[in-house]
Amino acid sequence: MPENIPNVQLRAWRNEHQLTRAEMADRINSTQIGISERLTCDEERIRRWEAGEVRWPRSPYRLALMQLTGLQPEALGFSQNKQSGSRLIEASAILPMDALRAEADLYGTMELAQQLQASDVGTGTLEALAEAVDLLCRAYPVVPAATLRDRTQKRLAQINRLLAGRRLSLDQHRELLVITGWLTALLGCVHYDLGEREEAETARRAAFEMGRQVGHGELMGWAHEMSAWFALVEGRYEDVVTAARMGQAVAGQTSAMVQLTLQEARGLARIGDRREADRALTRGADVLGRLPMPDNPDHHFVFDHAKWVFYAATCYTWLADDARAEEHARETIQMHTRPDGTSNAPMRVADARIDLGIVHARRGDLDAAVAEGVVALDIDRRSLTDLVNRAADLDRVLRQNYPREILAEQFHERFLQARRALDYRRPDLLP
Repeated sequence: MPENIPNVQLRAWRNEHQLTRAEMADRINSTQIGISERLTCDEERIRRWEAGEVRWPRSPYRLALMQLTGLQPEALGFSQNKQSGSRLIEASAILPMDALRAEADLYGTMELAQQLQASDVGTGTLEALAEAVDLLCRAYPVVPAATLRDRTQKRLAQINRLLAGRRLSLDQHRELLVITGWLTALLGCVHYDLGEREEAETARRAAFEMGRQVGHGELMGWAHEMSAWFALVEGRYEDVVTAARMGQAVAGQTSAMVQLTLQEARGLARIGDRREADRALTRGADVLGRLPMPDNPDHHFVFDHAKWVFYAATCYTWLADDARAEEHARETIQMHTRPDGTSNAPMRVADARIDLGIVHARRGDLDAAVAEGVVALDIDRRSLTDLVNRAADLDRVLRQNYPREILAEQFHERFLQARRALDYRRPDLLP
């Protein structure tokens, strides 16, 4: 996560009211406070607020914002203090990134018995299991999907071997189901990334059942979210909205609730319902604003503020709001690109590149559109299933707008090549 936490609540309010940053700045200056205090708000000031570079504006600007929006500064995402916390599984360690990578490699290659301090099923054992699962979930954005699938399957097998025939207390049984539930949900996500559809759905159902048995609303919520994600990729947009709303009924005030609300927004955007999509984005921003800042935002089952910006980019691309789509896509790429040019979230960057490609194609810049699409397809760590689906969006626009252009045909061949990589697992994606 970047050092500055994006203010998604302020951004969501502006988006819902369909204002540019310059227009919002003018309205702030035109309030009673703005006139009396001779405020000079401009586009750059709004950008700094939304980027989180300014967490608590000066008093006159706070009062002007209250007059403009009717909301308190806290409801617009401003805060004098940063919260931190939010862990899915207790007793997970907080490690620096270098140590995290070393530990992830260790957990992917060593037997579980060598990692545990105690041989009985006690607190130390369950804590070690929780930490191992936490590390795997945090590896999701950067570790190749096939590698992560194999490590996750190995971890599940190790848990089964270690605990075979052991007697567990009720509390231990519940904690183990939760740990295994998160691991199984992660496995389902990786299966789907690889185009292994049936295995993904089996894992999703198993994760939901584990959450249901112990009444773990967040785990059940993520299982519903996976169902919404699968439906989105497969073009079942009404099912996206239904699954997302079902998950919201059980998820509570958690990262799962934010993710489900944003999936609802994406489903509504695919249907073309701009008003309800904006409202869903705002609801998601409001829930996110009430959650503590995550210790490990790279964890797959933790929703961070940068992810809201990423989801909004795709929503506005589908709604053909090119200005907002470009704004959010460029900020996504910027937030997730390191100084050396590598990315800490390559899958998000790939999708953002597709969004930019679609925007360029609509505006008549074929060269830029194809360049963005090629960069996206060349990114190593990506959800191939999701990327093929998104690349199809760009391919349709290119073939519709540039039917006789060689560049458009060249991208179409690259797109078909990516589809063929899934042919043997996903016959439903065949041309």
